[in-house]
Order: sequence, then structure tokens, then C-alpha cells
Amino acid sequence: MCSTATGGDGKIQNPISFLASKVPQNLDAIVVGSGVGGLGVAVMLAKVGKKVLVLEQHGKAGGCCHTFSEKGYEFDIGIHYIGDLLENEPLRCISDQLTNGQLQWAKLDNPFDKVVLGPPENRRIYQMYYGRDRFTRELKKCFPGEEKAIDEFVDLVKKCAESVWTMGALKLIPAPIAKFLAYTGLLNRLSYFFRYGSCSLAEVVNGLTQNKDLRAVLCYLFATYGKAPKEASLSMHSLLFCHYIPGAWYPNGGASEIVYNMIPIIEKAGGAVLVKAPVNRILLNNDKEAIGVSVMKGSEEVHIQAPIVISDAGILNTFQKLLPKEVQVMPAIQKQLSMVKHGVAGLSIFLGLNGTKEELGLEAKNYWIYAENNLDELMEDYVSKDREHAMRTIPTVYLASPSAKDPSWEQRRPGKSTLSMVSFAPYSWFEEWKDEKVSKRAAEYNELKEELINTVLEWVYQMFPKTRGRVEYMQAGTPLTNQHYIASPKGEIYGADHGIHRFSPEYCISVRPQTPVKNLYLTGQDLFVCGYAGALAGAMVCGSAILNRNLDKDIAALCEKLKQADKKAQ
Repeated sequence: MCSTATGGDGKIQNPISFLASKVPQNLDAIVVGSGVGGLGVAVMLAKVGKKVLVLEQHGKAGGCCHTFSEKGYEFDIGIHYIGDLLENEPLRCISDQLTNGQLQWAKLDNPFDKVVLGPPENRRIYQMYYGRDRFTRELKKCFPGEEKAIDEFVDLVKKCAESVWTMGALKLIPAPIAKFLAYTGLLNRLSYFFRYGSCSLAEVVNGLTQNKDLRAVLCYLFATYGKAPKEASLSMHSLLFCHYIPGAWYPNGGASEIVYNMIPIIEKAGGAVLVKAPVNRILLNNDKEAIGVSVMKGSEEVHIQAPIVISDAGILNTFQKLLPKEVQVMPAIQKQLSMVKHGVAGLSIFLGLNGTKEELGLEAKNYWIYAENNLDELMEDYVSKDREHAMRTIPTVYLASPSAKDPSWEQRRPGKSTLSMVSFAPYSWFEEWKDEKVSKRAAEYNELKEELINTVLEWVYQMFPKTRGRVEYMQAGTPLTNQHYIASPKGEIYGADHGIHRFSPEYCISVRPQTPVKNLYLTGQDLFVCGYAGALAGAMVCGSAILNRNLDKDIAALCEKLKQADKKAQ
């Protein structure tokens, strides 16, 4: 197995490293990358009897779903909380199907998010509740006189999010039909998602209210996809906003349980998931059709063939690193690359603490901390600073306790707790050390990480005073960390850039599961949007294209069947 997670039976599964002898014969497909988009489409194919090989360059499978352990602590690197997992709803049904119903979810507290605005001497905390009625009711209590603005915003994002299906449809219907719908204007008339895709979040919110705190509260989730409000599409924001309104959940046992419960389905169909398997190129025949991949084993290449190659490595890695130069220059590929930009690079901090959640005052909720309420100015000022000054004045931090969210934690790691934090930083601040060996980088690099940790610790102590003096483990990750462990080209944490351009009909029609190279497909978050749900949506679109079957329609039918069964049982 390729996860070091502990499953429900208490057994630990160890990863299988790549060897040519471990590769199954007569493969139906090869998947490059084991993020949830790659594993997801592999399971979908395995469910219909396909033999799939998943290759992961890192020593653990899962991409942003993998965990690591240090000094008795376990840390998730990318799964913080997931919304829209109500029973018999599409995302829950997809998750259950991909894990054979073995994955359990724990609901977060209500309120699930706290938005913290302003400096310590003038701090305002706004609590976000799940449940649409409760959310709007509590928000109106905080902002009397702003009822109309709140209602209009919630109604608009709901309409945008409900029509996201048109984005998936545009990637699956024949391109000429998709172009006809776009260029005649019919698409904008049919879909709020595309009608508002070109509108910035700031433009819409600023038009609804003059209250700066309310503006910040309506925009606070921009950090979940990495674009400040004036650069963010309202449609993208609507997906995240509506994603969490039904509730927020965390995987029982941690993020690696997702991987742990997906891999056996691939193996049962005769496939495999192999780690330490860096794919260095996609193999092509004389007609420039994908016929397999090459994996580096030491200094030697191992060639593996399959009729279908699926890349979960991201569109930039796929086209710029895995294809030969003579194929990269194809006009269709260059057109797609001209539309794609590198996404925001991330910082992460992991703390291990001595004490239970009760002793430390930790809760199953998230803190979104912003030094001021003008989020656009905040981010612009931050990235304009020199890196040393910026590390001392980080203006925005996501802060949460994964251990407090996991009901199994106390049994697995008694008397210990964890905190994780996420922020942003330009890749250019760290680029000079990119060629240095991991864990052996220059003193200046480590000093910068130390500065980052010290800055964030002050946020931690302000939010959770009982944690002071209880920190036993500290580690920081930079864009170079992301580059090494999850192979993001420039330290991205959300894949390709999620700016307004990404939600144009032209972009959605161009970036499809089928690439300009025959038999080569894209999956995951670069195909749809970022996050667990976005990557799975990418896998659904990819699987639909390969199987020539509308998998979303299948899931909708399954949801309805389960709802009817529940009604009969009542």
C-alpha cells in the first residue's frame, strides 16, 4: 500500500516503492501523480474493471492528502476542512463510492470559521455558522442595517454556484457546440456562473456595501484559492462560499485515510500505486500519440506502456516538463499554455504541542486572521516588501488545529495536539535556494524560516494563550518545500492560477480532459478548480471523457436513489 495511515482495523500499510517487477502487465491506463484527482480517476476506472498504474514521485501517495510524522506528532499537509458533505448529496456520494463507504467524516463545530480582523488593540472577530438561514441570521446581527447587502450577496453566489455544472458540461460536449454557445452569448444567458465569471469579487461586494468589515467578511475565503478580491472571479468565490454553507467536515483519522481507503480498490482490479516513481517523460509513437511513460530508476529509464496516459501532475508540468520540445510547440498546446499562469505559492507552519485540546483551549474550527479589513491593499503591501521585512509582518494567516477536529486523535496520540498555519509568499523570495539540497540549504534560508515561525507564533499565542510554553515541535514549509514534496513548479498550493481569466468560456473550452496529444488526458484541480472537491470534479470530468459516460448523471441518480430509500425507511 502507499499510505502510512492507520486504517480502521488498526493495521499500518507501508508504501510500495517503484520497481519494474512491481508494474502489472497489460495495463489499461497509467496515472501520473497520486493526488486526489489522480487516485480519484484511477478508482473510477478500476470500478469498471480497468487495470490502472498510479505513479507518485514522492515517498508517500496522496499529494496534498498525505501526512507526515515527526517526534510523535502527525501532520496533514493539505486537507484542512471540506464542505458540502451532507448525506446523499453529490460530493458525499462520490467520496463514498471512491472509498467503498469506509471513510468516515467528523463535522466541525458551529461556528466553523472565525474571521479575525485588525491589530490586537482593535481586533474584531466574526463567527461564521453553517446552515444558510443561520449563516445569514448571525451575519445580520453583526452588521445591522446591512441586511439587504447580505441577502443580495448570498442569493447571487447561490445562483452562480448552482450553475457550475455548465463548466463541466463545456469541457465534455463537442468543442464546436461549446464554442457556439459561448460566442453567441447563449452561455451567459443560460449560466450565472459564466455571466459573472468575468466580474471581480471586489467589484460586486463593493457595489453592495460601504462597510469595510462586511466587505472583508464576505471575501475572507479568497485565501482558499489564492486571489485577492479585485483579482478573484465572483464565480470562483461563489463555489467556495456555497461549499461551506451546508457545513464543514474533517476526515476521521486524518487526511491519509482518504488515500488508505482508495488504494485497495485500484489494487483489487489488478492495478497498483507505486511511490518513488518520478516520471520524467511521456512516451510517444511516431504519430505523436501517448503510448506510456518513462520512470527514472536511479540513472536508468524504465519504459512502461499503456493505451491511455492520465496526468495529475498539473497542466504546466505536463506540457512543459513531460512532453518533448517538438510537441510542446504544437499550436493547440501553446494556446492552452498562453492562458495558464502559475498559481500562488504557499507557506506552511506545523506545531506540535504537549497537551490535550481541552488543556490548550483548541477547538474544531478555523481562524482566518487578517491584519486589516482592506484585503486587496493588505496583500499588495505584503508582496511589495522585501522578504525579510515581510516575514516579520505576515498580514494573513489561516490557523487551525487538525488534532482537535479528529475524533480519533486522542486515542492515537494521547496528550498531544497539533496546530497548522498557511499563508502566502512569492516564489521569487526563495528562488535563489532552489538548487540546494533539501535540509541542507544555506543559513540565510533557515533564518528566514525561523523568522516566519516566530511571527506566526505570536498569532498563535494571541488566539490560544494556553499554548505558550507548550510547543515541542516546530517546522516551516516554503514554496521550495512544496516544489520538492508535491512537485509544484513554483511552490503553488492551488495549482494553476485561479484569476478571472480562468473562468472565461474560452479557457474552459480550451482546457479539457482530452489534450492535443492523442491518448493523453488531464485530471485534477487544473482541469476544474482547486481543493478536494475541485480535484474530484476534475477526476469526474476526466473519467467521463475516457469512459464516454456522464458520471455526474450517474452520481445524481445514485443520490436520488439513496434519498428515496431513506424516505421508505422512515
